[in-house]
Amino acid sequence: MPLRTGLGAAAIAALVLLATAPAQTATAEPFEMVTVDRTGRVAADGTVTLSGTYRCGGATGPVYVSSAVEQTSNSSSARHSFGGTRAECDGETHRWENTQQLSPGAVEPGEARVEATIVELNSESGLPVAVFHASQQEDVTLVAG
Repeated sequence: MPLRTGLGAAAIAALVLLATAPAQTATAEPFEMVTVDRTGRVAADGTVTLSGTYRCGGATGPVYVSSAVEQTSNSSSARHSFGGTRAECDGETHRWENTQQLSPGAVEPGEARVEATIVELNSESGLPVAVFHASQQEDVTLVAG
C-alpha cells in the first residue's frame, strides 16, 4: 500500500475511534464554573454573539469554551452549536465570547436558551478525549445589534 494511502487510512481510523470514544467527565473542582450573560446579540446578517465568564484548573490539554443557542418559535425548535474560545485554566476567572454567523433568520431577537461548556481535549491516552469541566444553561434575551 502506498505511504499516502496508508496515512490516509490511519487518519480515518483515528477519527472513527475519536468519534466513538466515550467522553470523560472530569471530576470538577469545586471552583470550576462557567456562566452565561443574560443578554446576547444577533445581527441582521445572522451573526450571534454570546458571552460570560469561566474558571477552571488542572487541565493538561487544550481547553475551549463552547456554546449553543436554542430558540423556539412557531412550535419548532432549532439548536445551533458554535464557539471554541480558547480557555486558560489557571484557577482565575476570565471572560469568554463566542461569535458565529448563522443563516439570516436562524436566530432572531427575543428569548433563547444558551448553554456554555468548558471542554478539554486530553490526549494522555494517545488520542484526544473530550473532558468536560463545567457546563451551564441560561435563559437569555437576544437583542438586535
